[in-house]
Amino acid sequence: MNIKDKLQGEVKEALKSGDSKKRTLLGMVLSSIKNRELEKRGKIIKTEPDMAKDEAEEQSKLNDEEVIEVLSSEIKKRKDAVEQFEKGGRPELAEGERKEAEMLMTYMPEQMSEDEIRTEVRKTIDETGAKDVKEMGKVIGAIMAKIKGKADGQTVSRLVKEELSK
Repeated sequence: MNIKDKLQGEVKEALKSGDSKKRTLLGMVLSSIKNRELEKRGKIIKTEPDMAKDEAEEQSKLNDEEVIEVLSSEIKKRKDAVEQFEKGGRPELAEGERKEAEMLMTYMPEQMSEDEIRTEVRKTIDETGAKDVKEMGKVIGAIMAKIKGKADGQTVSRLVKEELSK
């Protein structure tokens, strides 16, 4: 079962159990997934205008990796909102966003520990030959391609900066 199907099943369960918060949250995530599929379909139709509608629709379905990207984006939005609410003195709203982010994290692949990320950072720095912080982007790009969805971008960025600053 792919992640999108799992999310759809969870929405049905939330409807049956009366968990409106979970239903609303997962409904928004599924909406974001649908929007990404529509964007993808639009690009496919632009490049291949003769393609049948059904075929374009089938090709525009997101795979698990793409769904993980959408989930990561939604989690990042929640984390950013937590930060803003805390700055604005609204801890109750921050807590709600934090809970939503935690709920969405359950659909993500198992996250790497900081030590695992640091090991990957060192290996990638050796592979890319990066010597200083100016080459940080090259290292981060290479790492994120390898560990997509398994680590937070901010953590990766911080660890790359630490390692290149040594």
